[in-house]
Amino acid sequence: MSDFPIALHGERITAVVVGGGSVGTRKALALADAGAQVRVVSPLVTAELDEAERLRRITIAREAYRSDHLERATLVIAATDSREVNAQVALDANSRGKLVNITDYPDEGNFHTMAMHRSGDVTIAVTAGGVPGAAARIRDAIAERFDGRYERAVSALRGLRSRLIAGGDDRWRAAAPKLIGDDFCSSVEDGSLTEKVDSWR
Repeated sequence: MSDFPIALHGERITAVVVGGGSVGTRKALALADAGAQVRVVSPLVTAELDEAERLRRITIAREAYRSDHLERATLVIAATDSREVNAQVALDANSRGKLVNITDYPDEGNFHTMAMHRSGDVTIAVTAGGVPGAAARIRDAIAERFDGRYERAVSALRGLRSRLIAGGDDRWRAAAPKLIGDDFCSSVEDGSLTEKVDSWR
């Protein structure tokens, strides 16, 4: 099976995570970090989810799963310790055309999450043929190189791009090849990108 990676706009997602254990907690908090509106459905939840609800990062329905919990969801994750419940979530979500991830049996869903490294506006995600441990190792190796320097560089470029485009001229079109050329990574890492960006302000 081939994967087709996409990046979803977190703030436009309404997510339902069924399951309040360690896996559900990790998935729910990652979605909240991305700006999604997250609802967790579970009679029992971890202390981390309790705290996230207290801080109004998520909402919790402390009850057993029902199909109507999926009504407004754009994305669904089944992360309970019950094979029967997860299978029912898969059936309900698939029949409603939802994006759905089934953590204990990914083939029942239509997507799986990837090992992710996030640094500001830079998000790198890795999948490795259904071997999550390998994906995590690759992600960690990538993260060692693509650190806070890239976060600062991309933030500066985003600001410059917005300013130049807002000016209504073609300056960004002229600047982009010089700023994001073949030497982009080396210029981020040796610090010279800052001077290049400044020259276009």
